[in-house]
Amino acid sequence: MTKMSKFKFSVGPWNVHSGADSYGPAVRAEIPSYEKYKKFAELGFSAVQFHDDDVVPNINDYTEEQIKEKAREVKKQLDSLNLKAEFVAPRLWMDPHTIDGGFMSTSAEDREYAMWRAYRSIDIANELGCDMIVLWLAREGTLCAESKSPVWATKMLIEAINKMLDYDPKIRVCIEPKPNEPIDRSICGTMGHVMAISAATKDPSRVGGNLESAHAILAGLDPAHEIGFALAMGKLMTVHLNDQNSIRYDQDKSFGVENLRAAFNQVKVLKENGYGEHGEYVGLDVKAMRTTKDEDSYKHLENSLKIFKALEEKVDRFDYDFQKKCVENRDFEALEMYVMNLLMGIE
Repeated sequence: MTKMSKFKFSVGPWNVHSGADSYGPAVRAEIPSYEKYKKFAELGFSAVQFHDDDVVPNINDYTEEQIKEKAREVKKQLDSLNLKAEFVAPRLWMDPHTIDGGFMSTSAEDREYAMWRAYRSIDIANELGCDMIVLWLAREGTLCAESKSPVWATKMLIEAINKMLDYDPKIRVCIEPKPNEPIDRSICGTMGHVMAISAATKDPSRVGGNLESAHAILAGLDPAHEIGFALAMGKLMTVHLNDQNSIRYDQDKSFGVENLRAAFNQVKVLKENGYGEHGEYVGLDVKAMRTTKDEDSYKHLENSLKIFKALEEKVDRFDYDFQKKCVENRDFEALEMYVMNLLMGIE
């Protein structure tokens, strides 16, 4: 029987979806937002991640005060289910203003629109009772390498974040790096880029990172090492755990289903370094397979939680004395086999 986890978990409403993709239409019915929130609470999630237009659909159609009022309505729904909001992320990549990026668009008008969405995301976060916005810089880069200077684009991003920090002295800005897709060449593709951007802002203490497992794999990096790098810098604000089959398109597979040992090491580095002790959540960003039936719309979330908690138990059983002995003797064959024994239950 799985023990109680020491971690708190979060998930976004987009993680339960109709199954439409770039190559085919929806295959499942849409589920109302409040029904999703109720199911999240039943599954054991403590918080919900939001895009700005998850909270306020058709956000462009409303005034600032109307947006705040709609956010207050969602806050009441969360309160009724004893759920918190973890963060709000401006969904800039879906708007016509952002076809060439938002904060680093070549259009001044579009850059202004991106800031408007960022400010509204901060307003929504305040109404929901959270202090963090997440920037997934989906289209912040180049489709044509010569279309914009990477120096200018980087400075535009720093300037935009500084404006967010000025807008609200309490807000934290969390950057979610990804090397490509939908943009061809991202300006901020890894956790190292995030750390550099943070250091260049006017208040680095309020700027950190959100490491997504699949994004690290797409960059050819190890997710546990990316998590560890951010932890070492005191900059890991949240995580998006999932899985990925090699360097392909972003797959958002259930946590641990492709790279079990890498998943173990992600749990291990989080647990070893006290992640969660300051209120951080273990966020999932996983999608159901297109073949999933309506009645199984939440199964990928259940599976990911089950795998994470099982790996957490494996971490609890990890023999650090044996590890120390192997390291002293440089007997890494023995250490590696010990890990495989632990994960596979073999002797």
